[in-house]
Amino acid sequence: MKLGPLWLKLQVACGDAPAIGPGKADLLEAIIVHESITGAGQALGMSYRRAWMLVDEMNRCFDPPLVETLRGGGRERGARITPAGTEVLAAYREMEQHAAVIADQPAYARLLSHLRPEPLPPA
Repeated sequence: MKLGPLWLKLQVACGDAPAIGPGKADLLEAIIVHESITGAGQALGMSYRRAWMLVDEMNRCFDPPLVETLRGGGRERGARITPAGTEVLAAYREMEQHAAVIADQPAYARLLSHLRPEPLPPA
């Protein structure tokens, strides 16, 4: 989330792996809309392989898994977010909103008072 020159990137780790961050949260939301990992990945401009790897990493980090795939033909195929996935996504988005309060803190104003509008050219 971008708040002027402040970019907040909230990530939750599972060991050394990023369990969820802004990209994975966006992917979960896209899976809700498109009901498939392929469609979600395409909507976000990523390959199926990349989208699948992110889903797999999330599923290995959370118990129970956040995304379930549905095999077979007809209406019951694709992917969907599990109840745990819905809960984790909502909690993550709520944490992002709480983190945005940082922009209202005096420390942020102090930091900005020293920030250049653009970096100097390399020496």
